[in-house]
Amino acid sequence: MEQNITQIIRRYGNDKARLLDMLIDLQEELGFIGTQAVELLADTLHMSHADINQTLSFYHFFSTEPRGKFTIYLNDSVVAHMFGRETIRKALEKEVGVSFGQVTADGLIGLFSTACIGMSDQEPAAIINNKVFTKLTPYRVKELVRHIRDGRPIEELATESYGDGKNPHPLLQSLVSSNIRRKGMVLSDEYDYGSVLSTKLPKMTPEKLIAEVKHSHIRGRGGAGFPTGFKWEFCRRAKGEKHYVICNADEGEPGTFKDRIILTEKPELVFEGMAIAGYAIGGDEGILYLRYEYRYMREYLEDVLQKMRKRHLLGKNIAGIEGFDFDIRIQFGAGAYVCGEESALIESMEGKRGEPRDKPPFPVERGYLNQPTIVNNVETFATIVRIVENGGEWFTQFGTEDSTGTKILSISGDCLFPGIYEVNWGFTIADMLDMVGAYEVQAVQVGGPSGTLIGPDEFYRTLGYSDLSTGGSIIIFGRQRNLLKDVVLNFMNFFIDESCGSCSTCRIMPLMMRDKLVKLLDGNGVAQDLDELQQWGTVLLASRCGLGQTAGNPVISSLKNFRYLYEELLQKDVEFDQGFDLQAAVQESCDYVGRVPVFSHH
Repeated sequence: MEQNITQIIRRYGNDKARLLDMLIDLQEELGFIGTQAVELLADTLHMSHADINQTLSFYHFFSTEPRGKFTIYLNDSVVAHMFGRETIRKALEKEVGVSFGQVTADGLIGLFSTACIGMSDQEPAAIINNKVFTKLTPYRVKELVRHIRDGRPIEELATESYGDGKNPHPLLQSLVSSNIRRKGMVLSDEYDYGSVLSTKLPKMTPEKLIAEVKHSHIRGRGGAGFPTGFKWEFCRRAKGEKHYVICNADEGEPGTFKDRIILTEKPELVFEGMAIAGYAIGGDEGILYLRYEYRYMREYLEDVLQKMRKRHLLGKNIAGIEGFDFDIRIQFGAGAYVCGEESALIESMEGKRGEPRDKPPFPVERGYLNQPTIVNNVETFATIVRIVENGGEWFTQFGTEDSTGTKILSISGDCLFPGIYEVNWGFTIADMLDMVGAYEVQAVQVGGPSGTLIGPDEFYRTLGYSDLSTGGSIIIFGRQRNLLKDVVLNFMNFFIDESCGSCSTCRIMPLMMRDKLVKLLDGNGVAQDLDELQQWGTVLLASRCGLGQTAGNPVISSLKNFRYLYEELLQKDVEFDQGFDLQAAVQESCDYVGRVPVFSHH
């Protein structure tokens, strides 16, 4: 074991900034990260045990104890529950013989829950040793467990098809479907990969390139919506020894899976967009920060990168441009939703806990390794290629005045055709519901748990930065769903689990709001509880990152648009008649809710 640990450390040049990579490899090769590994890491990297352990303890997919030769992570998202997650949980426990959170006595199989794994269009789904299994049924569970016990390789099980056996991307070794329902400029098959790098860039200066991006008025597709051209311009002007380009592919927002599809079907477009950004800012290196749930993509994406290097689209003097040296590596996360925030992502890349940084300074000034850095998401980089190909003016012809271009939506939930849809900004929710075959709709969650839950009286609203801004997650709930119990409670538990714990507001308030919601669901609520929920939501705005600031949104949004659901849960006023024993009724009520009443003279 000591030799294995030493080899892993050397693999990354004994660089403590690559601690996350080392821990990932240790977890995968040894099955856990024990005391011996921590001691060797600390001694070799000249770090304290505390520094190693604080990173180790932060991420969901690391463990200090063995989790089984075959570790099964069952998705616990709201959409998974909507489509039978509980049935699959029971089937797994029955077939494996242990409860969730446990490992079989022989150490063969461990059962664990995990947050949304980006498969909302094909639930219930699970990850088994980094391979994804979708559309699970009790029968499929029985077969999987039997095959595991029979010793069949997990790679073999992961490539078995439910249908004709054809896999357009064999290196993915996956049963994951792309489910592209509507294509636009980004998902179009008309573009010739590499043509912008090889024909357009040699004729443009970095300044002219940035000006074209600014003219398009494109804003970041990750949700925050900061103007991309200005971000690049700020970074180019910043002084530093190196400039970095980071692609944020940590799409942890429940209900989001568009980045998964773009990286599956159009990875060259993303990498080309990163290279274009590198040219614009004088970048030296590009890094794709990819969520660990998409670990199954590694071999496939590395192959794409290697092919691009052979075509001189990455590497030295790209497209014959002297001094344009730019390459891309893949950095995996280890399971932490907060790392979707750009500064937390950078902290994670440097081998630390994924805690957001104080701003300023911003990443464009001091980002990765304290150097000027731009962070854009997958869809943004893919879109940039089409902008440079056709021009900024062309791009402004799509969408609306303040929201130019197209938006790729991840649509799931109660609809006939879940999947990926590329639409122009300005698309209405009503048209979207018609497009995906959604009927008898009670509510739509726009932007994931951190977004907005709207009802039928707001389906006229449009998708765009001036109305309903979204990173892409759209979840549809039919009238049969219990919004407060099945949806809002699930979302609040998600935020509680994913808080980095740095801010007291984010550490405490979501827990208090969740407990208050449980009180209401148990029938013990009073009108004052609704007022307190509203007040507590405003306290969260003091958090220093977007996760904390929006952690109360599931309650606040539903309280605003579905207040009647909360009011139906409140204790009803008692009507007294002449023979009513007030004292006995009050005492019975107090015994029930566990409170001591305060009486007035009346």
